[in-house]
Amino acid sequence: MTKIVIIGGVAGGASAAARARRLSEDAQIIMFERGPFVSFANCGLPYHIGGEIKERSNLLLQTPESFLSRFNVDVRPLSEVVSIDRVNKQVTIRLLVDNSEYTESYDFLLLSPGAGPIVPPIPGIQNPLTFSLRNIPDMDKILHALSENKVEHATVVGGGFIGLEMMEAFHALGIKTTLIELADQVMTPVDKEIAGFAHEEIRNKGIDLRLGVALEGVEFVPSESVANINAGEKMTHQHLYGHLTLSLNNGEKLNTELLIMAIGVRPETALVKQAGLEIGELGGIKVNAQMQTNDPAIYAVGDAIEEQDFVTGAQTVVPLAGPANRQGRLAADNMLGRHQSYQGTQGTAICKIFDMAIASTGKNEKQLKRDGINYEKVYVHTASHASYYPGAEIVSFKMLFDPSTGKILGAQAAGKDGIDKRIDIMAVAQRAGMTVEQLQHLELTYAPPFGSAKDVINQAAFVAQNIIIGDVKPIHFDEIDHLTDQQILLDVRNPSELEATGCIGEALNIPVDQLRQRMHELPKDKEVIIYCQVGLRGNVAYRQLVNNGYKARNLIGGCRTYNYAKA
Repeated sequence: MTKIVIIGGVAGGASAAARARRLSEDAQIIMFERGPFVSFANCGLPYHIGGEIKERSNLLLQTPESFLSRFNVDVRPLSEVVSIDRVNKQVTIRLLVDNSEYTESYDFLLLSPGAGPIVPPIPGIQNPLTFSLRNIPDMDKILHALSENKVEHATVVGGGFIGLEMMEAFHALGIKTTLIELADQVMTPVDKEIAGFAHEEIRNKGIDLRLGVALEGVEFVPSESVANINAGEKMTHQHLYGHLTLSLNNGEKLNTELLIMAIGVRPETALVKQAGLEIGELGGIKVNAQMQTNDPAIYAVGDAIEEQDFVTGAQTVVPLAGPANRQGRLAADNMLGRHQSYQGTQGTAICKIFDMAIASTGKNEKQLKRDGINYEKVYVHTASHASYYPGAEIVSFKMLFDPSTGKILGAQAAGKDGIDKRIDIMAVAQRAGMTVEQLQHLELTYAPPFGSAKDVINQAAFVAQNIIIGDVKPIHFDEIDHLTDQQILLDVRNPSELEATGCIGEALNIPVDQLRQRMHELPKDKEVIIYCQVGLRGNVAYRQLVNNGYKARNLIGGCRTYNYAKA
């Protein structure tokens, strides 16, 4: 009989336990969880705080009792594994209720310790009004603080997924909110010009968004009732709290009643280091494609590991639930004699930001530049379904690809409708090894309420293929502000559009429908830099000009991309 011990529940560990039982009715499966909850929807925590998920019980996916009855898994919560003895293949467990310890043997050990929130050593950060959010007890603490303290203003530090979701939760509760982010954009999986759509949405909702700003110090200022408590008197909920004064690196001070630290997570590896297991260069547990550590009897999955990047093949750390679930299933297969290999992580992700969604898959431009990977990019802004059918919203889509092979390197999208659909398509296309040329031929559903005869994906592929075969010479938004005196800007939009939105720089305006008649107004000894609203009319103008002997380039994505990159 195989004995499998699992350290950590939630996504990876719980998936492994359930899969192992489905494969073997004879295996002995024990799962240790340091916290009180073994399987819960940690991605749903901010939505319960904000009120979208009404019932707290809906976050509890499995209990120790349900795991036992359905899967015959011995789940032991409030049990912290404090050491691993690899020689004797046993672990030491501390019961958190009384600090007593005992040992348990194993044939196979699965590590799913997850990742813990990063809380930097900022002066004053340890106080009753500062929280992180990683599990249900964290959520309960935040809800308790909201119920016991009259919170009129909250501050979130960190513009990642949890930070953005907590920002929205506070807004839903009618709490004025400041979002502080050290980088020049929120949501770093996408590039700045796509994040620009999020920046506009956040500010339009009245959020005080502060980019390029760091928190340097925190001062807890107790309320009068707290300050007046006599020495030795026990603080009750009626005495709770006060406010915080935050010191920012730009010299400003900010008063707030609740602070959420959401600047990221790091793999939990203390136990792994104690056991002498190998840690990768990025700080996660090093595993092979079978999810094995350097000890063949010990496997690891989830947020704590380094996995292979699907696009580059390099090691990466991607704390997402989807990969963790797949890794747990795969590890269970291999522990019970099957031979499965993990196929890499793309990092496909999406975030709801009020009425908008931002999503991505694969590599972003920042990463490609950092890794020295050759790439080209295209932008498309078009309707989520037939524009004449009510309810169509603009999908702003970015695709990154290898200009020599057409390999899909990554994709990003922003908008109010159809964002998940487009990024899911791109994630499948990338994993299937499709090229830009093949993307042109995707046959996607079309009816006016659902799509267009030429979908966003098709259109992006058309533009990319035009670049690859030389039918268009592109210029991008980040080059427009650095033109030379040998280049001239041409705006081919209609005059009414210029009045509404302005133009880029000192551009000459010739509407595209007048270009054939007015082409003589353009100099042939200079390169004409063409732009329109989203790039489509610019391409029409580009073909007219180059077919008549002009030198030209078209601004991919038009001034919509340019303007949001500056947002």
